[in-house]
Amino acid sequence: MSSGLVLDAVTLGLPGRPPLFRELSLQTGPGEIVTLIGPSGSGKSSLLAYLTGTLDPIFIASGQIKVDGRDVSQLPPERRRIGILFQDDLLFPHLTVGENLAYALPASVSGRRQRRERIAAALAEGQLTGFEDRDPSTLSGGQRARVAVLRALLAEPKALLLDEPFARLDQALRSQFRTFVFEHARAQALPMLMVSHDPADAVAAEGPVVELAPFADAAAASSTAAPRSFNR
Repeated sequence: MSSGLVLDAVTLGLPGRPPLFRELSLQTGPGEIVTLIGPSGSGKSSLLAYLTGTLDPIFIASGQIKVDGRDVSQLPPERRRIGILFQDDLLFPHLTVGENLAYALPASVSGRRQRRERIAAALAEGQLTGFEDRDPSTLSGGQRARVAVLRALLAEPKALLLDEPFARLDQALRSQFRTFVFEHARAQALPMLMVSHDPADAVAAEGPVVELAPFADAAAASSTAAPRSFNR
């Protein structure tokens, strides 16, 4: 059984139009980060939506998605075990920090005491001890970003997608938060697929870089995406 996240001949597009990109096949192993780059409109965010099962039904999609050898292509989002982080933290404003984290806990974490302990441990890992009752609006941007990561990881995903989660942070905070995300996801041996326009993100990821070219620009491209590297 192949572990990690596997995309096999994935493509998508709109009815009556050419596909957004040629068939994409790649594999991301446990703890590995594959960086996906490409111009605006090439389908990067739409691809991530397809992987999570949230793609707008107006799109026509094909190809297989496997997580740890299991085909999840036809499963609803909640059964795919694929987490995602966006540019915005998307914390629920009407819930406390602790309630935001509790929302992500799987049903297997049962009992009030066990759930409180899991939340407290997660906050300690994020250097946010004692923040359970805080209103998200009182947090700094960096703190909100860390809560979003902790929430994603508490859901116990089998793979993690990163849709430019560092893009809106200033340079100093960006580097710190990127390290925080990579270290915590690697500690859980999660395969990661990251969309980014910043070469520094790809360098920090220390993994393959795949360019998602628009279909019109990829007429001569191979059906399997070829990794490339940024110079350090």
